[in-house]
Amino acid sequence: MKKYDCFVIGGGPAGMTAALYLLRSGVTVAMAEKLTPGGQVLQTEEVENYPGYPKGIKGYELADVFAEHLEAYNLDRYSEPVTSLQHAYGANKLKVGDQEIIARSVIICTGARYKKLGLPNEEFLTGKGVSYCALCDGNFFRNQTVAVVGGGNSALEESLYLAKLVKKLYLIHRREGFRAARYYQDKIKASPVIEVVKSTIVKELHGENGLTGVLIKNLKTEEEQVLPVDGLFIFVGYEPNKELLPEGLQTDETGFILTDIEMRTNLPGIFASGDCRAKQCRQVTTAVGDGATAANSAFLYLEQLNA
Repeated sequence: MKKYDCFVIGGGPAGMTAALYLLRSGVTVAMAEKLTPGGQVLQTEEVENYPGYPKGIKGYELADVFAEHLEAYNLDRYSEPVTSLQHAYGANKLKVGDQEIIARSVIICTGARYKKLGLPNEEFLTGKGVSYCALCDGNFFRNQTVAVVGGGNSALEESLYLAKLVKKLYLIHRREGFRAARYYQDKIKASPVIEVVKSTIVKELHGENGLTGVLIKNLKTEEEQVLPVDGLFIFVGYEPNKELLPEGLQTDETGFILTDIEMRTNLPGIFASGDCRAKQCRQVTTAVGDGATAANSAFLYLEQLNA
């Protein structure tokens, strides 16, 4: 059975930063990431607000920069998912694939995933016109008509990316005003391809073998109409990846992990950072800060165990 000073669950910006800081502190570290390191940043076309890149950087390029920084260190990597985590003071038990591992401390960086609308045939039509990733699927809808649902930064960012590919885009938002940054709102207004549909929700998804249209309802007038679209991209917020949280770990009402400002959870030796943590701002920069803070707290905890 392998043993580590710290096991980092998740290889996004938070996880890679936490691993880097711990490795530089001289402790033994392992990191599990079932996909390519980078997390959600891999699904981002352009990162325009990361310090040091005034002209922006592709999401996958930024992920590569993070990963390359780790290559000089002795990091054990696991590509199989962590399927269980049991808390025990100074000896947490993890199962990774068919391996059992003991870690004196654990940093949870499992991130978040896009929320769904919860419509009856949403699951069936996913991959058949319904998508949650413009970068992944946008090219399938080149020169076609699509709709985007949402009003935050992600929805507007993805709309601007799709507007480069499609001939027509409806941006559907349930409120009258957007929550996104003014920078994105101004670019949306300037786009000849994007038509904003405010105070409106999507009620139904139409199509038997693939999406053919969406039934929308104006919340002010209660008028309903069908928009014929080839694709629907949904960006209505996030929910945490919380399937493997240890028993007794405190979360908020939506499942995001509660921590103090030092990324400590209520379980000694268990820390959390990045998008899985309860907080207001979920950006690459805040994930990096979380990861560095969690690593520092984990190192101090390990020092206490050694005392």
